[in-house]
Amino acid sequence: MRIRNILSKWCGAPRGLAVLSLLVLAFALVARYGLMESGWLPAECGGSLAEGVQGWCAAKWALIQSFLHQRLGWVSLVAGVLAFAVRSKGLALVGWFTGIAGLVLYSFDYAAVGAMLSLLVLARRFVQEGGREQQSGREPGDGLGVERL
Repeated sequence: MRIRNILSKWCGAPRGLAVLSLLVLAFALVARYGLMESGWLPAECGGSLAEGVQGWCAAKWALIQSFLHQRLGWVSLVAGVLAFAVRSKGLALVGWFTGIAGLVLYSFDYAAVGAMLSLLVLARRFVQEGGREQQSGREPGDGLGVERL
């Protein structure tokens, strides 16, 4: 069985969306557990942003700034609400991906709501697009293997 069939059966989503979602999840998990909580990034960087942050201290600063004050969660929430209001697939993708990252990277309060609103928009679009393909004039129970009486 090919990976495309497995993903479509497990997730019910297009292959590209499922793969990108898994990649974002993997990146967020590596950032949190592989970099932040393992102590791999330097603990004391010294200096300030005005003096210039360089090297691994710059990477640590950028990572911390992404979830400080729940910024990832707020981005996900705003994108999810806007996507839900205007039914925009692009905003829904932004809300979904930042929501996945926010759920892992300490911004779960707002990221959960934003991700779910975005997922509702994406699921609705997927069902509508899939529904057009399935309207082939067949009977609803044709694929069930049930014989007519």
